[in-house]
Amino acid sequence: MHLTRHTDYAYRVLIYLAIRPGEQATINEIAEAYGISRNHLMKVVQGLARAGFLLSRRGKGGGIRLARPTAEINLGAVAREMEEDFAIAECFPGGAGQCNIVPACRLMHVLDEALREFMRVLDGYTLDDLMGQREALAGLLQS
Repeated sequence: MHLTRHTDYAYRVLIYLAIRPGEQATINEIAEAYGISRNHLMKVVQGLARAGFLLSRRGKGGGIRLARPTAEINLGAVAREMEEDFAIAECFPGGAGQCNIVPACRLMHVLDEALREFMRVLDGYTLDDLMGQREALAGLLQS
């Protein structure tokens, strides 16, 4: 299973904000701290806000912050919101094409089981679980 850069960046935004509970940050700050594209990050932040993970305020004095406590932000839920689909092989619904051995092949079932297990693990963690080394994270992300 491979998560898209969109989901990776979503997790990074959430971690950045969780390090500074209650504080507001800007997209520019976060992009600079991680050395990633501001434009791409804007799309990620829009998706997180639309899904209810972030609150955002535009204009002077604006910024983003977490919309709920870190213990209420489930990593599996974030992945489900940020990923367009989970077609990990061509034979999956939404995959790139139709494989001609699907009627007799068990691969799709094995991959589906693996995907369900992958998501089960993510569902077992929250953003709060990632904050065990908050000070170390904060030191690495100082801008």
